[in-house]
Amino acid sequence: MKLLRLLCLTLLLSPLQALPARAQSPHTVTIDFEQLRQEGLALAQEAAQRSQFQQYDIALQQVELATQLVPDDFRIWAVAADVYLRTDKLDKGIEALKIAQKLEPEDASIQLALGTAYFRQDKFQEAIQYYEKGVQLKPESPGALFDLGNAYYMTNELGKAIATYNKAVELGDDFWEAINNIGLVAYEQGDADEAITQWTRAVSINGEAAEPKLALAAALYSKGNRFRAIRLAKQALKIDSQYSDIAFLRTQLWGDKLIDATESLLKNPAL
Repeated sequence: MKLLRLLCLTLLLSPLQALPARAQSPHTVTIDFEQLRQEGLALAQEAAQRSQFQQYDIALQQVELATQLVPDDFRIWAVAADVYLRTDKLDKGIEALKIAQKLEPEDASIQLALGTAYFRQDKFQEAIQYYEKGVQLKPESPGALFDLGNAYYMTNELGKAIATYNKAVELGDDFWEAINNIGLVAYEQGDADEAITQWTRAVSINGEAAEPKLALAAALYSKGNRFRAIRLAKQALKIDSQYSDIAFLRTQLWGDKLIDATESLLKNPAL
């Protein structure tokens, strides 16, 4: 049973206590370090699986024990970081990722995870630093480029943001998320026509995505195309009603100009 094995491993890590003296020959304890290593790896693997099913309390116990059993394996620290980040323990997640980074400095996924952790803390310059390292190590990753573009966007480096999003799109023609965000940047720059072009393209790629539909609706509504705008807005909100919440839109990186346009749209009695 997994629980019994876990208890046995915990005992191995406990301080040894003196036993009463006995008239016997000394007993030598032999520790099988390779077995401990295998136990640690197995625990980390199980913790990762439990984390996928949101069984975080057990996953945390398992992965923390695994890091004690196998402190020199970057993969286990990466699993620990993943569990911490999933449970919003951002500082502990960053700490675990930095240990993993020291053990394996050329792993792109660790650099990118550090970028994401700092992005979640609104430390965008730090996020850019690690995202850029990750992209250098993994230049053909559309997702990595998308994350880097978002960090540039949040630091108002809009030219860099669009260029980075475009690189992501070049690597994956159906990457509607990057196309959508090009629209977000264009709209904040005052280029509503370009934004409409990008959102129309995103909707054509994924007609079930709420975000580009509502963004397109807001832009069209501001231009006076109210019939089409309301139809698109209804479709978007039916797909995901969260997009009627302005606070939620800000978490999706919507800027002030698009927020203003969306608020005007949502005030229409038809919605």
